[in-house]
Amino acid sequence: MRLGLLYSGGKDSTLAALLCAEFYDVTLVTGSFGITDDWQHARDAAESVGFEHERLDLEREVAEEAVDRLVADGFPRNAIQHVHEHALEQLAASGFDAIADGTRRDDRVPTVSRAQAQSLEDRHDVDYIAPLSGFGRGAVDRLVEAELDVTIGPSEEIRRADYEAELRALLAEQRGTDAIEEVFPAHDQTYVTGVR
Repeated sequence: MRLGLLYSGGKDSTLAALLCAEFYDVTLVTGSFGITDDWQHARDAAESVGFEHERLDLEREVAEEAVDRLVADGFPRNAIQHVHEHALEQLAASGFDAIADGTRRDDRVPTVSRAQAQSLEDRHDVDYIAPLSGFGRGAVDRLVEAELDVTIGPSEEIRRADYEAELRALLAEQRGTDAIEEVFPAHDQTYVTGVR
């Protein structure tokens, strides 16, 4: 069975791919609004861990709505959730037997409720898999340390292809670079460079 996994090139989605590969033919899929070429970082990470990769075109209108939410809220949670739900919808409609993401048990955002998962499955005749949903951050970090080569650093310095990268670019385009610091808290990102 073919599984498409939403992929950023980071540790969570890479670990999710490794877990799913035991049972599925996994393709790593990176959503892109076409705002930047950052999706290529995920393609490179996918290659470094031996998975096929595809780009998934997302609707720019959704990115613009997300930036409006960023500005209105003053924080990224609702905007990131909005984009993730759109990406899952697009992925579910793209012809895979199953879809997955790298959401963990203790993630604040994005999350997928049981009702959302069942709705995706029912409407698109696809299985939704959340392979890390039983893993907390500490368990994920220990598995990643044992299995993956990872670069970790401040969000603005790490190559990555998550939703945040394109939203940052669009926010800066519309509101200036100072708006990024006003909305996004300082945090670290990861980028996978290989399997150990």
